[in-house]
Amino acid sequence: MNRLFTSALFGIALAVSAFAAEVNYKFTFDPSAIKTGFQSVAPEMAFTAERGFGFDLGSKAEQGNGCVTSDRPFFFSVAAPEGNYEVIITFGDAKAATTNTVKSELRRLMLERVITKPGEFVTRKINVNVRTPEIRGGDHVRLKQREKDNEMVNWDGKLTLEFNGSCPGIAALEISPAPVPTIFLLGDSTVCDQPLEPWNSWGQMLPRFFKPGVAIANHAQSGESIKSSLGAKRFDKVFSEMKKGDWLLLQYGHNDMKDKATNALETYKANLKKIVVQTREKGGTLVLVTSMERKNGIEHDTLAGYPDAVRAVAKEESVALIDLHAMSKVLYGALGTNLDMVFQDGTHHNNYGSYEIAKCIAQGIRENKLPLAKFLADDFIGFDPAKPDVAAAFDVPKSPMRSEKKPDGN
Repeated sequence: MNRLFTSALFGIALAVSAFAAEVNYKFTFDPSAIKTGFQSVAPEMAFTAERGFGFDLGSKAEQGNGCVTSDRPFFFSVAAPEGNYEVIITFGDAKAATTNTVKSELRRLMLERVITKPGEFVTRKINVNVRTPEIRGGDHVRLKQREKDNEMVNWDGKLTLEFNGSCPGIAALEISPAPVPTIFLLGDSTVCDQPLEPWNSWGQMLPRFFKPGVAIANHAQSGESIKSSLGAKRFDKVFSEMKKGDWLLLQYGHNDMKDKATNALETYKANLKKIVVQTREKGGTLVLVTSMERKNGIEHDTLAGYPDAVRAVAKEESVALIDLHAMSKVLYGALGTNLDMVFQDGTHHNNYGSYEIAKCIAQGIRENKLPLAKFLADDFIGFDPAKPDVAAAFDVPKSPMRSEKKPDGN
Protein backbone atom coordinates (compact mmCIF):
# COMPACT_ATOMS: atom_id res chain seq x y z
CA MET A 1 0.00 0.00 0.00
CA ASN A 2 2.94 2.33 -0.65
CA ARG A 3 0.68 4.40 -2.91
CA LEU A 4 -0.52 6.10 0.28
CA PHE A 5 2.80 7.91 0.32
CA THR A 6 2.39 9.42 -3.15
CA SER A 7 1.80 12.99 -1.97
CA ALA A 8 4.65 12.73 0.53
CA LEU A 9 7.24 12.10 -2.19
CA PHE A 10 7.25 15.81 -2.95
CA GLY A 11 7.65 16.83 0.69
CA ILE A 12 11.11 18.38 0.48
CA ALA A 13 10.00 20.71 -2.31
CA LEU A 14 6.70 21.54 -0.62
CA ALA A 15 6.53 25.24 0.15
CA VAL A 16 4.90 25.86 3.51
CA SER A 17 1.80 27.87 2.67
CA ALA A 18 0.99 31.33 3.94
CA PHE A 19 -1.85 29.74 5.89
CA ALA A 20 0.71 27.74 7.88
CA ALA A 21 2.63 30.88 8.82
CA GLU A 22 -0.03 31.61 11.41
CA VAL A 23 0.70 28.20 12.99
CA ASN A 24 -2.66 28.16 14.74
CA TYR A 25 -5.18 25.73 13.35
CA LYS A 26 -8.67 25.06 14.65
CA PHE A 27 -10.71 22.53 12.69
CA THR A 28 -14.19 21.19 13.23
CA PHE A 29 -15.49 18.10 11.48
CA ASP A 30 -19.10 18.75 12.55
CA PRO A 31 -20.82 20.76 9.77
CA SER A 32 -23.91 21.30 11.94
CA ALA A 33 -22.12 23.03 14.80
CA ILE A 34 -19.39 25.32 13.50
CA LYS A 35 -17.71 27.16 16.37
CA THR A 36 -16.30 30.66 16.19
CA GLY A 37 -12.70 30.62 15.05
CA PHE A 38 -12.88 27.05 13.73
CA GLN A 39 -12.40 26.05 10.10
CA SER A 40 -15.01 23.57 8.90
CA VAL A 41 -13.46 20.55 7.14
CA ALA A 42 -15.45 18.18 4.95
CA PRO A 43 -14.30 14.59 4.28
CA GLU A 44 -13.60 15.33 0.62
CA MET A 45 -11.04 18.05 1.42
CA ALA A 46 -7.69 16.50 0.50
CA PHE A 47 -4.41 18.12 1.46
CA THR A 48 -3.00 20.62 -1.03
CA ALA A 49 -0.09 23.00 -0.65
CA GLU A 50 -2.41 25.89 -1.45
CA ARG A 51 -4.94 24.94 1.22
CA GLY A 52 -2.30 23.98 3.76
CA PHE A 53 -4.38 21.24 5.38
CA GLY A 54 -6.56 18.26 4.56
CA PHE A 55 -6.87 14.49 4.45
CA ASP A 56 -3.62 13.05 3.18
CA LEU A 57 -1.59 10.14 1.81
CA GLY A 58 -4.41 8.91 -0.37
CA SER A 59 -6.67 8.11 2.57
CA LYS A 60 -10.36 8.95 2.85
CA ALA A 61 -12.72 9.68 5.72
CA GLU A 62 -16.51 9.67 5.89
CA GLN A 63 -18.94 12.04 7.58
CA GLY A 64 -20.08 10.67 10.91
CA ASN A 65 -22.45 12.17 13.45
CA GLY A 66 -20.64 15.35 14.43
CA CYS A 67 -17.29 13.86 13.42
CA VAL A 68 -15.35 12.15 10.66
CA THR A 69 -14.86 8.42 10.75
CA SER A 70 -13.77 5.49 8.59
CA ASP A 71 -13.57 1.72 8.56
CA ARG A 72 -9.85 1.99 7.80
CA PRO A 73 -7.00 4.27 8.97
CA PHE A 74 -7.00 7.80 7.60
CA PHE A 75 -4.46 10.63 7.67
CA PHE A 76 -4.84 14.35 8.20
CA SER A 77 -1.98 16.81 7.60
CA VAL A 78 -1.30 20.50 8.12
CA ALA A 79 1.62 22.47 6.70
CA ALA A 80 3.77 23.42 9.68
CA PRO A 81 7.25 24.91 10.14
CA GLU A 82 9.81 22.89 12.07
CA GLY A 83 9.19 22.78 15.81
CA ASN A 84 7.09 21.29 18.60
CA TYR A 85 3.31 21.51 18.53
CA GLU A 86 0.44 21.01 20.93
CA VAL A 87 -2.39 19.05 19.36
CA ILE A 88 -5.79 18.92 21.07
CA ILE A 89 -8.06 16.24 19.66
CA THR A 90 -11.78 15.94 20.37
CA PHE A 91 -13.02 12.37 19.99
CA GLY A 92 -16.61 11.17 19.80
CA ASP A 93 -19.74 10.57 17.75
CA ALA A 94 -23.20 11.88 18.57
CA LYS A 95 -24.84 8.50 17.91
CA ALA A 96 -22.14 5.81 18.04
CA ALA A 97 -19.36 4.56 20.26
CA THR A 98 -15.80 5.20 19.06
CA THR A 99 -12.44 3.53 19.64
CA ASN A 100 -9.45 5.65 18.70
CA THR A 101 -5.70 5.18 18.35
CA VAL A 102 -3.56 8.09 17.17
CA LYS A 103 -0.13 7.99 15.56
CA SER A 104 1.83 11.01 14.38
CA GLU A 105 4.27 11.59 11.53
CA LEU A 106 5.79 8.19 10.69
CA ARG A 107 3.77 5.77 12.88
CA ARG A 108 4.76 7.31 16.22
CA LEU A 109 2.24 5.94 18.72
CA MET A 110 0.71 8.87 20.61
CA LEU A 111 -2.62 7.72 22.05
CA GLU A 112 -3.90 4.20 22.56
CA ARG A 113 -7.55 3.10 22.84
CA VAL A 114 -9.37 6.35 23.57
CA ILE A 115 -12.95 5.07 23.89
CA THR A 116 -16.14 7.15 23.86
CA LYS A 117 -19.77 6.13 24.38
CA PRO A 118 -22.52 7.20 21.98
CA GLY A 119 -23.04 10.93 22.38
CA GLU A 120 -19.89 11.33 24.49
CA PHE A 121 -17.10 13.69 23.39
CA VAL A 122 -13.68 13.76 25.11
CA THR A 123 -10.48 15.70 24.45
CA ARG A 124 -6.89 14.55 24.65
CA LYS A 125 -3.70 16.58 24.27
CA ILE A 126 -0.42 15.46 22.67
CA ASN A 127 2.86 17.09 21.65
CA VAL A 128 4.24 16.39 18.17
CA ASN A 129 7.64 17.29 16.76
CA VAL A 130 7.93 18.39 13.10
CA ARG A 131 11.30 18.59 11.35
CA THR A 132 12.93 19.25 7.99
CA PRO A 133 16.40 18.24 6.67
CA GLU A 134 17.70 21.83 6.74
CA ILE A 135 20.30 22.71 9.37
CA ARG A 136 20.67 26.23 10.68
CA GLY A 137 23.51 27.91 8.81
CA GLY A 138 22.69 26.54 5.38
CA ASP A 139 23.58 22.84 5.57
CA HIS A 140 21.27 19.83 5.57
CA VAL A 141 21.03 16.21 6.70
CA ARG A 142 22.33 13.73 4.13
CA LEU A 143 19.15 11.73 3.66
CA LYS A 144 19.19 8.14 2.46
CA GLN A 145 17.07 7.27 -0.55
CA ARG A 146 14.59 5.46 1.68
CA GLU A 147 14.11 8.71 3.61
CA LYS A 148 13.24 10.47 0.36
CA ASP A 149 10.76 7.75 -0.56
CA ASN A 150 8.58 6.00 2.00
CA GLU A 151 10.00 7.91 5.00
CA MET A 152 9.31 11.35 3.57
CA VAL A 153 6.50 11.90 6.08
CA ASN A 154 9.20 12.53 8.68
CA TRP A 155 10.83 15.34 6.68
CA ASP A 156 8.15 17.02 4.61
CA GLY A 157 7.27 20.22 6.49
CA LYS A 158 3.88 18.87 7.49
CA LEU A 159 2.40 17.66 10.77
CA THR A 160 0.66 14.40 9.90
CA LEU A 161 -1.75 12.49 12.13
CA GLU A 162 -2.90 8.92 11.56
CA PHE A 163 -6.33 8.11 13.01
CA ASN A 164 -6.82 4.42 13.55
CA GLY A 165 -8.96 2.03 15.57
CA SER A 166 -11.99 -0.19 15.12
CA CYS A 167 -14.34 2.80 14.86
CA PRO A 168 -12.56 6.17 15.11
CA GLY A 169 -14.46 9.42 15.49
CA ILE A 170 -12.68 12.78 15.24
CA ALA A 171 -14.83 15.83 15.99
CA ALA A 172 -12.24 18.62 16.21
CA LEU A 173 -8.52 19.41 16.05
CA GLU A 174 -6.57 22.33 17.49
CA ILE A 175 -2.88 22.75 16.62
CA SER A 176 -0.52 25.43 17.96
CA PRO A 177 3.19 25.87 18.75
CA ALA A 178 4.34 24.33 22.03
CA PRO A 179 7.45 25.70 23.81
CA VAL A 180 8.13 22.36 25.52
CA PRO A 181 11.39 20.45 26.09
CA THR A 182 12.44 18.04 23.36
CA ILE A 183 13.61 14.46 23.80
CA PHE A 184 15.91 13.80 20.83
CA LEU A 185 16.57 10.18 19.85
CA LEU A 186 19.59 9.03 17.85
CA GLY A 187 20.43 5.48 16.93
CA ASP A 188 19.85 2.70 14.44
CA SER A 189 17.02 0.59 12.99
CA THR A 190 15.98 -0.65 16.44
CA VAL A 191 15.27 2.96 17.48
CA CYS A 192 14.08 4.82 14.37
CA ASP A 193 10.59 5.45 13.05
CA GLN A 194 10.11 2.39 10.86
CA PRO A 195 7.82 3.38 7.97
CA LEU A 196 6.22 0.04 7.13
CA GLU A 197 4.44 -2.79 8.89
CA PRO A 198 5.27 -5.27 10.33
CA TRP A 199 8.56 -3.61 11.35
CA ASN A 200 8.65 -1.37 14.40
CA SER A 201 11.17 0.18 16.81
CA TRP A 202 11.07 1.37 20.38
CA GLY A 203 11.58 5.02 19.44
CA GLN A 204 8.21 5.18 17.68
CA MET A 205 6.41 3.48 20.57
CA LEU A 206 8.02 5.68 23.24
CA PRO A 207 5.76 8.77 22.82
CA ARG A 208 2.79 6.73 24.08
CA PHE A 209 4.47 6.52 27.50
CA PHE A 210 4.79 10.28 27.93
CA LYS A 211 2.12 12.81 28.77
CA PRO A 212 1.93 16.34 27.35
CA GLY A 213 4.72 18.70 28.29
CA VAL A 214 7.54 17.17 26.26
CA ALA A 215 7.95 16.28 22.56
CA ILE A 216 9.93 13.37 21.11
CA ALA A 217 12.05 14.01 18.00
CA ASN A 218 13.26 10.70 16.58
CA HIS A 219 16.38 11.29 14.44
CA ALA A 220 17.51 7.64 14.46
CA GLN A 221 17.85 5.87 11.12
CA SER A 222 18.14 2.29 9.87
CA GLY A 223 21.64 0.98 9.20
CA GLU A 224 23.36 3.78 11.11
CA SER A 225 26.46 3.73 13.28
CA ILE A 226 27.81 6.70 15.22
CA LYS A 227 30.33 7.25 12.41
CA SER A 228 27.72 7.24 9.66
CA SER A 229 25.34 9.47 11.62
CA LEU A 230 28.13 11.97 12.17
CA GLY A 231 28.91 11.86 8.45
CA ALA A 232 25.26 12.32 7.51
CA LYS A 233 25.12 15.35 9.84
CA ARG A 234 22.37 13.84 11.98
CA PHE A 235 24.21 15.01 15.10
CA ASP A 236 24.69 18.45 13.57
CA LYS A 237 20.95 18.62 13.02
CA VAL A 238 20.11 17.63 16.58
CA PHE A 239 22.62 20.00 18.15
CA SER A 240 21.44 22.85 15.91
CA GLU A 241 17.97 22.46 17.45
CA MET A 242 18.91 21.52 21.02
CA LYS A 243 18.26 24.07 23.77
CA LYS A 244 18.76 24.16 27.52
CA GLY A 245 16.50 21.64 29.20
CA ASP A 246 16.35 19.24 26.24
CA TRP A 247 17.35 15.57 26.35
CA LEU A 248 19.21 13.18 24.06
CA LEU A 249 18.70 9.41 24.29
CA LEU A 250 21.46 7.68 22.36
CA GLN A 251 21.66 4.00 21.36
CA TYR A 252 24.19 2.67 18.85
CA GLY A 253 26.07 -0.62 18.63
CA HIS A 254 24.44 -3.08 16.22
CA ASN A 255 26.14 -1.55 13.19
CA ASP A 256 29.18 -0.04 14.93
CA MET A 257 30.40 -3.51 15.89
CA LYS A 258 30.86 -4.36 12.20
CA ASP A 259 33.58 -1.75 11.80
CA LYS A 260 36.73 -3.68 10.81
CA ALA A 261 39.20 -0.96 11.85
CA THR A 262 41.67 -2.10 14.48
CA ASN A 263 40.77 0.86 16.69
CA ALA A 264 37.01 0.69 16.05
CA LEU A 265 35.98 0.25 19.68
CA GLU A 266 38.30 3.03 20.87
CA THR A 267 36.90 5.36 18.18
CA TYR A 268 33.38 4.44 19.24
CA LYS A 269 34.13 5.39 22.85
CA ALA A 270 35.87 8.60 21.79
CA ASN A 271 32.85 9.61 19.73
CA LEU A 272 30.55 8.92 22.67
CA LYS A 273 32.67 11.19 24.85
CA LYS A 274 32.57 13.96 22.24
CA ILE A 275 28.78 13.70 22.22
CA VAL A 276 28.74 14.02 26.01
CA VAL A 277 30.65 17.28 25.74
CA GLN A 278 28.52 18.68 22.91
CA THR A 279 25.27 17.85 24.68
CA ARG A 280 26.41 19.59 27.85
CA GLU A 281 27.59 22.62 25.89
CA LYS A 282 24.07 22.94 24.51
CA GLY A 283 22.54 22.73 27.98
CA GLY A 284 21.02 19.33 27.25
CA THR A 285 21.15 16.08 29.18
CA LEU A 286 22.48 12.90 27.59
CA VAL A 287 21.17 9.44 28.46
CA LEU A 288 23.22 6.56 27.09
CA VAL A 289 21.33 3.39 26.16
CA THR A 290 23.04 0.05 25.63
CA SER A 291 21.81 -1.84 22.56
CA MET A 292 19.26 -4.58 23.12
CA GLU A 293 20.40 -8.09 22.29
CA ARG A 294 19.60 -9.91 19.09
CA LYS A 295 17.29 -12.90 19.04
CA ASN A 296 20.14 -15.38 19.41
CA GLY A 297 21.95 -13.38 22.09
CA ILE A 298 20.28 -14.61 25.27
CA GLU A 299 22.99 -17.06 26.22
CA HIS A 300 25.95 -15.52 24.38
CA ASP A 301 26.32 -11.78 23.69
CA THR A 302 26.39 -10.84 20.02
CA LEU A 303 27.49 -7.21 20.41
CA ALA A 304 31.25 -7.70 20.77
CA GLY A 305 31.82 -5.60 23.88
CA TYR A 306 29.98 -2.50 22.68
CA PRO A 307 27.46 -2.49 25.56
CA ASP A 308 30.43 -2.62 27.97
CA ALA A 309 31.94 0.38 26.18
CA VAL A 310 28.73 2.35 26.72
CA ARG A 311 28.65 1.36 30.38
CA ALA A 312 32.27 2.48 30.77
CA VAL A 313 31.67 5.88 29.16
CA ALA A 314 28.57 6.43 31.29
CA LYS A 315 30.61 5.75 34.43
CA GLU A 316 33.65 7.76 33.37
CA GLU A 317 31.62 10.79 32.27
CA SER A 318 28.90 10.60 34.97
CA VAL A 319 26.16 10.16 32.39
CA ALA A 320 22.84 8.44 33.07
CA LEU A 321 22.66 4.89 31.67
CA ILE A 322 19.69 2.77 30.64
CA ASP A 323 21.05 -0.76 30.38
CA LEU A 324 18.68 -1.99 27.69
CA HIS A 325 21.14 -4.75 26.82
CA ALA A 326 20.64 -6.32 30.26
CA MET A 327 16.90 -5.61 30.36
CA SER A 328 16.33 -7.15 26.93
CA LYS A 329 17.99 -10.39 27.97
CA VAL A 330 15.66 -10.61 30.95
CA LEU A 331 12.67 -9.88 28.70
CA TYR A 332 13.68 -12.47 26.10
CA GLY A 333 14.37 -15.03 28.80
CA ALA A 334 10.91 -14.49 30.26
CA LEU A 335 9.38 -15.18 26.84
CA GLY A 336 11.26 -18.46 26.57
CA THR A 337 10.40 -20.30 23.38
CA ASN A 338 7.98 -17.54 22.35
CA LEU A 339 10.59 -15.08 21.08
CA ASP A 340 8.87 -14.92 17.71
CA MET A 341 6.18 -12.89 19.46
CA VAL A 342 8.56 -9.91 19.75
CA PHE A 343 10.94 -10.36 16.80
CA GLN A 344 10.24 -9.85 13.12
CA ASP A 345 13.68 -11.23 12.21
CA GLY A 346 16.85 -11.90 14.16
CA THR A 347 17.35 -8.23 15.08
CA HIS A 348 14.23 -6.17 14.40
CA HIS A 349 11.04 -6.12 16.39
CA ASN A 350 7.36 -6.14 15.54
CA ASN A 351 4.81 -3.83 17.13
CA TYR A 352 4.41 -5.86 20.31
CA GLY A 353 8.17 -6.31 20.70
CA SER A 354 8.98 -2.63 20.31
CA TYR A 355 6.14 -1.74 22.70
CA GLU A 356 7.75 -3.93 25.37
CA ILE A 357 11.21 -2.49 24.65
CA ALA A 358 9.80 1.06 24.90
CA LYS A 359 8.44 0.12 28.32
CA CYS A 360 11.98 -0.91 29.29
CA ILE A 361 13.20 2.56 28.30
CA ALA A 362 10.43 4.22 30.32
CA GLN A 363 11.30 2.02 33.29
CA GLY A 364 14.97 2.94 32.91
CA ILE A 365 14.06 6.62 33.06
CA ARG A 366 12.11 6.00 36.25
CA GLU A 367 14.78 3.83 37.90
CA ASN A 368 17.45 6.45 37.16
CA LYS A 369 15.22 9.01 38.91
CA LEU A 370 15.77 11.39 36.01
CA PRO A 371 13.88 14.71 36.04
CA LEU A 372 12.43 13.45 32.77
CA ALA A 373 10.41 10.90 34.77
CA LYS A 374 7.88 13.59 35.72
CA PHE A 375 6.67 13.50 32.10
CA LEU A 376 5.96 9.75 32.07
CA ALA A 377 2.32 8.94 31.33
CA ASP A 378 0.07 8.71 34.37
CA ASP A 379 -1.01 5.19 33.39
CA PHE A 380 2.59 3.94 33.20
CA ILE A 381 2.74 2.04 36.48
CA GLY A 382 6.20 0.61 35.87
CA PHE A 383 7.50 -2.38 33.98
CA ASP A 384 9.33 -5.54 34.99
CA PRO A 385 10.94 -7.11 31.89
CA ALA A 386 10.76 -10.46 33.68
CA LYS A 387 6.97 -10.14 33.46
CA PRO A 388 6.16 -9.03 29.90
CA ASP A 389 2.65 -8.06 28.87
CA VAL A 390 0.46 -10.85 27.54
CA ALA A 391 0.94 -10.79 23.77
CA ALA A 392 -2.65 -11.89 23.13
CA ALA A 393 -3.90 -8.75 24.88
CA PHE A 394 -1.81 -6.41 22.69
CA ASP A 395 -4.09 -4.64 20.23
CA VAL A 396 -2.41 -1.52 18.85
CA PRO A 397 -3.92 -1.41 15.35
CA LYS A 398 -1.57 -1.69 12.40
CA SER A 399 -0.92 1.14 9.99
CA PRO A 400 -1.89 0.53 6.34
CA MET A 401 1.64 0.75 4.86
CA ARG A 402 3.36 -2.62 4.60
CA SER A 403 6.48 -4.29 3.17
CA GLU A 404 8.21 -7.60 3.79
CA LYS A 405 11.59 -6.04 2.97
CA LYS A 406 13.65 -5.81 6.14
CA PRO A 407 15.15 -2.51 7.34
CA ASP A 408 18.82 -1.64 6.80
CA GLY A 409 21.22 -3.03 9.39
CA ASN A 410 21.06 -6.21 11.46
